[in-house]
Amino acid sequence: MKKLLATLVVSTALLSPAMADDHGQSDLLDATLWTQTSVEYKANAIGTYKLASLMLDVAIADKSWTAVPEEQTGDFSSKPPAVILDLDETVMDNSAYQAWLIKAGKSYSSKTWAPFVNAEISGAIPGSLDFIKLAESRGVKIFYVSNRKAPLEEATRNNLKALGYPIDESEDTVILRGEKEEWKSSKKSPRRAYVAENYRVIMNFGDNFGDFTDAAKGSMADREAAMEKFAHMWGTKWFMFANPMYGTWESATFDHNWKLPAEERRQKKLDAMTYWEPAE
Repeated sequence: MKKLLATLVVSTALLSPAMADDHGQSDLLDATLWTQTSVEYKANAIGTYKLASLMLDVAIADKSWTAVPEEQTGDFSSKPPAVILDLDETVMDNSAYQAWLIKAGKSYSSKTWAPFVNAEISGAIPGSLDFIKLAESRGVKIFYVSNRKAPLEEATRNNLKALGYPIDESEDTVILRGEKEEWKSSKKSPRRAYVAENYRVIMNFGDNFGDFTDAAKGSMADREAAMEKFAHMWGTKWFMFANPMYGTWESATFDHNWKLPAEERRQKKLDAMTYWEPAE
């Protein structure tokens, strides 16, 4: 009995607030399980990249076509075509890290994220390699624009190469956060503008609204308005991938204030939802 009691005490102690809700499971569980195991997730990713493949020749031929309307200025019609792809959960699958967070009862931290990246074990998002190779064969320059931080570039490049992704070594096409002073922010507009200086960006890919516009850090209402403003971009120039594990969609519900206690953040997420009220 004492041994059983000790086991129960230890098990309860390991079940941290980050890991457990009232039902004894992490908020990340179903999202990560779906991402790792469902055919629905794979079909969504493959279908998105196939749609982009169908739009590719049209985008190349139309010299007025740009996927970065906020950054592409002046006459860009004669510039060579390029695509911008986010990395995490757009090209590279890091769900193993999210699964570890669940198992360990932890929340995201750069102290654990960096060792994961340096392990170089991220997988490939379904459909991504086929599209990227197709675009490259059409003479399109491939840029990877990620909020991974600059010290992680070598491991990131190694991982990409191991998965078979092409990297043009003639210039820096793996553009990470903090490589330059003006790139310290998680906002990607300065890096999109950097690509647009010399290329006509014909497509943009991501799993987070911030991969497309800096309006991602606005309120829920602001984000809805921005989404509608750019409605004509989705599925032609902008390609979004489902990521229920993390993103600004989550932090928008608590005003992007990660300093709030976990319990308060969770309550704000609950308050943000619309509920069915059954008749009595």
